[in-house]
Amino acid sequence: DNHFGKVLRINDDGSIPLDNPFINTPGALPEIWSFGIRNPQGIFQTEDGTIFENEHGPRGGDELNILKPGLNYGWPAITHGIDYSGALISPFKEKEGMEQPLYYWTPSIAPSGMIVYEEDLFSEWKNNIFVSNLVYKDVRMLSLDENKKVINEKILFKEVGKRIRNIITLSNGELMLITDKKDGQLIKVKKI
Repeated sequence: DNHFGKVLRINDDGSIPLDNPFINTPGALPEIWSFGIRNPQGIFQTEDGTIFENEHGPRGGDELNILKPGLNYGWPAITHGIDYSGALISPFKEKEGMEQPLYYWTPSIAPSGMIVYEEDLFSEWKNNIFVSNLVYKDVRMLSLDENKKVINEKILFKEVGKRIRNIITLSNGELMLITDKKDGQLIKVKKI
């Protein structure tokens, strides 16, 4: 009935894809793809169609999710974070019918941009998820196993020392980090 806490899926021309999960659900908005999302910051669709999304939790509980059509990701009924006042938002971290995050951060890192590295230039990074963040001013590289479960987290680019708002892959396979604030920068990551 509204767009709050939801990820929408529309075609380039603004029309609604006919295979959206709620297209034929009375009372539902047909553009909704998934729901129970708190504050999405980064989203990336891989070559195989997997949609990764990261979001700010409240105080802790920042999430990385694989978005699938029609699924409920739980906010605010379940969370791994607490309110800014310290009060519980919900006593539940899981409930039937609600998806668990692929990965979560407590304390909060304030995730921002995100990519899955699919290029060959940095072959050792291929298929890893890169999440820029605002609190620790670095990039988190998450390695996945064959079942798309996070098996390792590595901290990169700490030396930047600024809030990294976004990360993108350039056409030649290099990375670009984008910082914010008045002195924002574009920082290219090259192979030497």
